[in-house]
This record gives sequence, C-alpha cells and structure tokens, in this order.
Amino acid sequence: MDTTMTKQTQKHPPGLYLLFMTEMWERFSYYGMRAILILYLTKSLVSGGLGMNEGSALMLYGFFTGAVYFTPLIGGFLADRYLGQRLAITIGGFTMAAGNFVLFAHQSFTAVYIGLGLLIIGNGFFKPNISTIVGELYGPTDKRRDAAFTIFYMGINTGAFFAPLIIGAITDKWFAVQASGIIEYGYKYGFLASAIGMIIGQILFNMLGNRFLGNIGKKPVEKPQDSTTSIVEKQTLTKVEKNRTKVIFILAAFVVFFWAGFEQAGGALSIYTDKFIDRTLFGWEVPTSWFQSVNPLFIILLAPLVSMLWTKLSNTKRGDLPVPTKMAFGMIMLGFGFIVLLFAIMQTGSDESNITAKANIMFIIFTYLFHTIGELFLSPVGLSFVSKYAPIKFASLLMAVWMASSFVANILAGQLGAFTESMGYLEVFAVIGLAAIVLGLVLLSLSKKLVKMLGDDEKEAEQVEDVLLKAN
Repeated sequence: MDTTMTKQTQKHPPGLYLLFMTEMWERFSYYGMRAILILYLTKSLVSGGLGMNEGSALMLYGFFTGAVYFTPLIGGFLADRYLGQRLAITIGGFTMAAGNFVLFAHQSFTAVYIGLGLLIIGNGFFKPNISTIVGELYGPTDKRRDAAFTIFYMGINTGAFFAPLIIGAITDKWFAVQASGIIEYGYKYGFLASAIGMIIGQILFNMLGNRFLGNIGKKPVEKPQDSTTSIVEKQTLTKVEKNRTKVIFILAAFVVFFWAGFEQAGGALSIYTDKFIDRTLFGWEVPTSWFQSVNPLFIILLAPLVSMLWTKLSNTKRGDLPVPTKMAFGMIMLGFGFIVLLFAIMQTGSDESNITAKANIMFIIFTYLFHTIGELFLSPVGLSFVSKYAPIKFASLLMAVWMASSFVANILAGQLGAFTESMGYLEVFAVIGLAAIVLGLVLLSLSKKLVKMLGDDEKEAEQVEDVLLKAN
C-alpha cells in the first residue's frame, strides 16, 4: 500500500469520499427500488402494478431481501480469488443498473424475476468489496479506521434517506396519472430513476478510481502480484489469524439477533405505526412510508458525532473502546428502543378495533433514535473490525460472511414479526427488547476474552512489516 495512504494524520484520504459517493448512489438505487417493490407487486394492473396477491408478494419480497445478503459470499470469494475488488464493484454496479432497467422496460412477472435476479447477483459482487477497499485505505494500526467507516456509513444512509422520498414522489406524484377516479402510479419510472442513480455512482467510481485509490483493489488477493505478495500467499494462517476468524464468527452470531430486531422497522414496526401512531403534524398526516427515512436521517445527523467520539477516545490515554464493547452497547440501545415503544403499546393495545386513542408520534421517533444509536455503535465498527482482522487471503470472503448474517436475520425478523398477529405487539416487542439487552450484557461480559483472542496488533503489524522489508 502506498505510504501516503498509511500516514496516520487526522485527515482521511480522498479515496474515502469517492467510496462514500459510490456507496451513496448504490444505496439510493437499492432503497429506492425496495421502497416501491411491494407496492408494485400488489397494486392492480390499472393502478400500474402487477396484481399479485399479498401472500405471494411478501414471500417474493422476503426471498429478495434475504438473497441480497447471501450472494456476497460468492461475490467476495470471486473477488478474492479471480477478479479483484475494483472489477467486482464495477460488474456488480452495472448488473444492478441492468436489473432496474429490466423492471422499467417491461411490466410483467417474467421481467420481475429477471430484474430481481440481476439485482441479487449484482449486489453480491458490489456489497462486500467496496467495504473491503475502505479498510485497505488504512494501515492495520491506524486509529482513524473506525471513524472512517462511520463516515462511509453516512454515505449508505444519505442514499437510504433520499431514496424513499424522491422515488415516492416520482411514483405517486410526478408520474402518477389519474383517470376516471383511478390513479395509475408511475412505478416503472421509479425503477428507471434507481437505474440512473446506480449508473451515476459507477461513472464516478471508474473515472476517479485511479486518481484517488491508486492500485488498491485492482488485483485479486489470491494471485501473487509481486515477490512480497507471493510470500504472504504461501503462508498458512497463524494461530492469531485463526483466533481472529473465530472472533468474527462469534460477533456475527450476535449481529444476527441485532438485525432481527432492527429489521422490524420495515415490517411489524411499520404496521404498528400505520395503525396505532398519531401521524398528524400541523393538520397534515405524515405518510407511513416516510418513517423509513427517519433512521437514515438520524444516521446522517449523529454519525459525525459518533465518529468524533471514537477519534477522541482513541487519542486518550486509555484508548478507544474495544469493538466487542461498542457492539454490546449497540445491542443494549436496540433493546431500550423497544422498551420505549412498550409504553405506547400499553396506551393503545394491539387490537385496532378497540383502540380509543392513538399514541404520540414521539414514541416511534424515540424508538428509531435508540435503534439508530445502536446501529452506529454496531454496524460501521463491525465493518471496520472485519476489514482489519480478517486474514488478507480471505478479506472479502469474511466480509461477505459478516453481511450474510443479515440473510439469517431477515428470515428471523419475518418470523418474529408474524407473531404480533397472534401474540400481540406488547408481548413480541417486549421479548425482542429484553433479549437484545440480555445478549448485549452477555457480549459485554465476553469482551475482554474476545479482545485477548485478537492478539497484540501493533507487535504483529511490526513483525509483518519486517518480513516485507526483508523480502524487498
């Protein structure tokens, strides 16, 4: 890696902001498409949809949102062994753009299956590799790493914030046509806008990549690039590397339960908001779908503060908090978010037919606030952690394993959300909230042991540098 990129100054390398923009446009494309997908599938033909029954549509939607977290396992492996991260990102980006364009070009079930298939494949190439490149901008002991991933995470959520608002305006306002009292929604134009957003991101990435990223991610890790790389490739995993891989899998198991609770936002939490939350502000009713932008808005507002916190702690005598400790606090914050919502449910109950008064909008706002703080403590530092500690031979593959935990989490989230219909919101959300807090406390108790398994980072980094210098 170029020495100019490993200098531990307070400023971040410009490549970080290129990756920020690339990820922002990719997330705009993904979340914009996802925001209208279930509506497109279930609306009648005369309303611009496909008229699919809700049960089948939800099954298809669930498979899609789960599969996009599974294919990064394959994309990460291919990037590590054959393609390199940069080429994989480009393949993934244009494949996703093609998927959205297929959804725009023809309104049929065949087009849906082809379009979603391309989106699933493209995401597999894109998602694990761009996070890996972020990590490669920084040396193994660079104190800016967690702060960098928090900034990168803002790119994700900037796209996620604007996508539902803009795509929703395109489909419901700008390109909606009303005739004989029936509104034909412009869903196909929403898919077109998503395709255009993805293409913009890829043009920026490919035009500016050489200037701001140098040779990072150009060649596959598994193929020797020079004598130095050859030496690294021939080495088997050390005991420390094996232990670090174990820690990655242990933390990934905890992450599954975090996301299973967090992903209620698009399901049970959204339904509860629609039925039981008073969404009227100044005489105007806030659309339920717009609440999906509350979390990314909080991310954008709070991420700089959390990034500053990690940087400030890293410069203190005691140093930054260990990653397992940060993640433990994140899980506890998720639990607190559900506890807040319990007070609203005690007021409204779970039966829409017997509701006497709707809950104040601030209950759901504070729930999302706690969930967002939890996410900031867990998700970006988790990405940073994997990029730092994964053995170089399996960097993208282990990043994909980390993201695949969300595949399991989405399935579990759907099962948990379904219980609200039979058990009620109070019971289900109480179980999720308390489980998150308990698991957070368990992870907190394991933090010291997990940190010990990671080994002495600085000492090992110096040894690796010595080996590479001798090789040269």
